[in-house]
Amino acid sequence: MKRSRYLRFLGIFFVLTLPLSNPWVRGDGVNYYAYVRAVLIRHNLNFEDDWRHANLSFRILSVDSQGQIAPEFYTSTGHIRNNYAVGSAILWAPFLIPVHVAMLILHRLGFEVEADGFSKPYLLTMAWATALYGFAGLCLSFHNASAYVSENWAFLATLGIWFASALPVYMYFLPCYSHAISVFVVALFLWYWQRNRGKRSLNAWLVLGLLSGLMLDVYYLNVAILLVPLGESLRSYWRNWSAPGHDWAPTQSLVLGNLAYCGATLTAFLPTLITRKIINRDAFELGYDPLGLSHWIHPALWQPLISANHGLLTWTPVVIPAVVGLVLLGKRDRDLAAYLLAAVAALYYIVACHGDWHGVSSFSNRFFISLSPFFILGLSITLQEAARWFKGLRRAIAVLATALGVLILWNAAFIFQWGVGLVPHRGPISWRQMAYNQVFVVPARIGTALKSYFLNRGAMMQYIETEDVKGMGLD
Repeated sequence: MKRSRYLRFLGIFFVLTLPLSNPWVRGDGVNYYAYVRAVLIRHNLNFEDDWRHANLSFRILSVDSQGQIAPEFYTSTGHIRNNYAVGSAILWAPFLIPVHVAMLILHRLGFEVEADGFSKPYLLTMAWATALYGFAGLCLSFHNASAYVSENWAFLATLGIWFASALPVYMYFLPCYSHAISVFVVALFLWYWQRNRGKRSLNAWLVLGLLSGLMLDVYYLNVAILLVPLGESLRSYWRNWSAPGHDWAPTQSLVLGNLAYCGATLTAFLPTLITRKIINRDAFELGYDPLGLSHWIHPALWQPLISANHGLLTWTPVVIPAVVGLVLLGKRDRDLAAYLLAAVAALYYIVACHGDWHGVSSFSNRFFISLSPFFILGLSITLQEAARWFKGLRRAIAVLATALGVLILWNAAFIFQWGVGLVPHRGPISWRQMAYNQVFVVPARIGTALKSYFLNRGAMMQYIETEDVKGMGLD
């Protein structure tokens, strides 16, 4: 089957799932969306309106009953503290600007529309844009994986990570977060890096640097992925040094390319630095408290993987064969496997050192969603290797596709539990209760819930928000 047909199938899945997009700004998403709304509507970085319009569990911690924001939420510059990355706002802007222009025109023509950034056209556009970016990231990841395995395994792996991981929560249900957009920029970075690998011109280094800066603009933890070009460069330096005469010409060219890359990365990261300067008075003050030495030498070593409190592998077990596949990739491309595993390990270590390694309110461990392009490649390798155990390709596809289907159904039911509060949004869950719900509660309630989601979504979101506040003990 030709790759274009697989992409068409992915496109069909995307169109069928697009109605799941939820035009809702809540939680951390208030911070991300505030950048684009404030600049678009107010032409500054005044986020007070965003805080006052935020969801209850966000607002209850910062805004009193008179709409006054507590003084501790302001910085020395008089701006509300917003430590979140600006990259999502940058990528939403091309979609939201035409919508805002249209809303202004309609308002001037006498139509009763709200050109305030909070009305449904804005939020729906944001949600659809996030879904589109996530889908583009999946297509790029499929393309990247297809360079190492047959397209059928790349296709199944893409579906597996798409629907059996935490990605659908942040691609559809909570599109105001940065995670699905981060999947896109990471996949784009890897696609371009792979395309020019081993023959990178100065211009290619510049473009790669711009993509690296954009990755950081979207999600700070993507700094771990910069180990990929770093590892490649260090490997090239060593090979050049080990060559007869130390091969100085390519070394000099590589040094120039690395300098161009660093300059382009910093240039692309300027939007973040400028907003830090405006909000915090210091361009390099990201707003987060530095981790003490004890955090770095005493990380939560296993909890981010297996804890009942949003452990990556226990909540989304599809990641297990994906990581195994990254190790197996070493048989095909040892250097690439080393670069990718180093980036995974670095991101894991950073998360494990942080006090909120569990993501507070998170489905699975959302900090690792950026690695979805890595996981798609790894899972595709595992599927192709596992196919050798079966007699015949059709039998292998049938069995492995069925196994992925089971994981997808399990994940969908788990997402439903988490979304409606059958398991807590925050803190550890009871696995016994979760398993019971999967078998006996979810089948009985999911039909009614889906009907409410599509026909009376506002009331359903209000119910979820109220239950979340009760879970926080703030009602």
